[in-house]
Amino acid sequence: MKANYILAVVLLFTVFFTQGQQMNDVDHKKKRINKGKFFAHWGWNWASYSDSDIRFKGENYDFVLSDVKAQDTPSKFSFKKYFGITNITKPQTNFRIGYFFKENYTISIGVDHMKYVVNNDQFVTIDGTINIGSLKYDGIYTGQQVQLTEDFLRLEHTDGLNYINIEIKRFDNIDHWLGLHSENFQVNLTEGFGVGVLYPKTDTSLLEKQRHDDYHLSGWGVSAIVGLNITFFKHFYMQSAYKIGYIDMPDIKTSLNPLESASQSFFFFENNIVIGGKFRLF
Repeated sequence: MKANYILAVVLLFTVFFTQGQQMNDVDHKKKRINKGKFFAHWGWNWASYSDSDIRFKGENYDFVLSDVKAQDTPSKFSFKKYFGITNITKPQTNFRIGYFFKENYTISIGVDHMKYVVNNDQFVTIDGTINIGSLKYDGIYTGQQVQLTEDFLRLEHTDGLNYINIEIKRFDNIDHWLGLHSENFQVNLTEGFGVGVLYPKTDTSLLEKQRHDDYHLSGWGVSAIVGLNITFFKHFYMQSAYKIGYIDMPDIKTSLNPLESASQSFFFFENNIVIGGKFRLF
């Protein structure tokens, strides 16, 4: 019964989308031509993350912390903080520039400037060994609980968890679904996929070692996105979108010592709001 229900929903959506697209193609010819236009936007995001296993490796330690919880750190809203030039990277931001290489398809490159902070003082499971000459930490661990206190671990990708990615997206006008017939106000649906690299600035202190805070190319990510775009006067738009993705960072720098690093992977869910414009260069 469940399989039949899912199949019915898929078939209904397929028929609905196909019919809607045929009507959309006619409307598109009347209202606008996207092909050949560039676009750019800027905005803000809020994110959440799945629990993550984090492995820490060094000359005298190799251990895994399991099911580590983390959260984002969106800035409290103020006009100065969100729109001031000197504070431009303090909120969690999104920037993207792209091109309509076909009427309904875009290619773009952008940065999702998220922030990732391991929750302080949580208890997690530890497995592995530590032998750094510390009576407090040295030992062989097999599933014990450890608290992530200030002296044991602080880990943040807060300037930020920078997902630099390329996206291919489809762009469909859905005015006819809503009974709209205005050239100066359009509602559009956009969806697509992205792939990119992670270039975080990781702020770390581990086992009372010297604090480390630097940028480093740490891994890769993939994502899918769906959003609603509202365009005004053919050139300006606001867009709200949901993005889900997977991040794998096998080489996170935790100190200046090249033999010390961390690795982790996790899923993320991001919602964002952006403002932007579409234009032709010639």
